[in-house]
Amino acid sequence: MSLKEQINIEKLPKHVAIIMDGNGRWAKSKGQMRLLGHKAGVKALKNILRCAGTLGIKYLTVYAFSTENWNRPQDEVSGLMTILLNAIKSEIKEIHESDVKINVIGDTSKLPEKVQQKINDAIELTKTNKRITFNIALSYSSRCDIINAVKNIAEDYKNNKINQTEINETLFSKYLSTKEIPNPELLIRTSGELRISNFLLFEIAYSELYFTDIFWPDFSEENFYQAILDYQSRERRYGKTSEQIKK
Repeated sequence: MSLKEQINIEKLPKHVAIIMDGNGRWAKSKGQMRLLGHKAGVKALKNILRCAGTLGIKYLTVYAFSTENWNRPQDEVSGLMTILLNAIKSEIKEIHESDVKINVIGDTSKLPEKVQQKINDAIELTKTNKRITFNIALSYSSRCDIINAVKNIAEDYKNNKINQTEINETLFSKYLSTKEIPNPELLIRTSGELRISNFLLFEIAYSELYFTDIFWPDFSEENFYQAILDYQSRERRYGKTSEQIKK
């Protein structure tokens, strides 16, 4: 029985988040420039997006570019922006025809104007699609998102739009950039690094974490299936005991 056939469709995570790590090291291991690794990473992402949609996963969030990534060498940052722009141009037709809805979180105002325009066009084109929501974190920082949420809550409290007794986890989550999507049940990180890197810090409080040594460009459908199976093998207790869960 194949890995895909072993997956229990009734117990799929509704939302999977991925830290796509290892593009540069993948390229270096092959004696290539780092940007070639990022190009290979786009191909891997296309494959996993298609795979997630086929399985029936409703939300896929990927960490494409963090606020910290702006500190990389300028030629690499410029190259990444070009790769992003070209990827949107070349893939948007197929993405739309596959009933994929595109959403973006992060400070996109820092992106080149051409990239911003293409992103906005893609969001507008796919806004009514329903098969899967493809959530892309670009120029994203979870800490900044949380701080902005606090500022906006404070402003609304000051203007008597909310009162103190209303402030809880549910209300707070509505002020985050991820307010339109459920929290991820599964977070995957590739390349062997064992950290979260400022990604969805509030949202992954109870996510299952899956780490793999595989560099992102080599992360295949079979690897994705394995991550899903690993998730399905875990007992998700949310602070309760095993006995309470089994009742």
